[in-house]
Amino acid sequence: QLQLVESGGGQVQPGGSLRLSCEVSGRPVSIYNIGWFRQAPGKEREFVAGIKWSGDETHYADSLKGRFAISRDDAERTAYLQMSDLKPEDTAVYYCTADRNYGILVVTNTPAYWGQGTQVTVSS
Repeated sequence: QLQLVESGGGQVQPGGSLRLSCEVSGRPVSIYNIGWFRQAPGKEREFVAGIKWSGDETHYADSLKGRFAISRDDAERTAYLQMSDLKPEDTAVYYCTADRNYGILVVTNTPAYWGQGTQVTVSS
């Protein structure tokens, strides 16, 4: 069973930055596509970013392009989400996800594996 554990969340002021980490265990990480989703209070969960198993293809929610960057380090079995110029509307629980099928992750947004989530709060 694949396990995903997020870390790096917290409170940050508007305009600040955070880097979320997702540690992957249980199965070879190199065969999985990794994605990040988020859910704000009272809102539906939404896709944030995805990175292919090969690391050579990424996708982002249109509204987040230029501020968020996804990456992976398979040697460390860890994926990252670098977030910059954070805004109050970025406040949400952020989830790391994984799936063998990249289309399922970035198109239908229904990956098979989910972490427990980490809270990000952007507030002054």
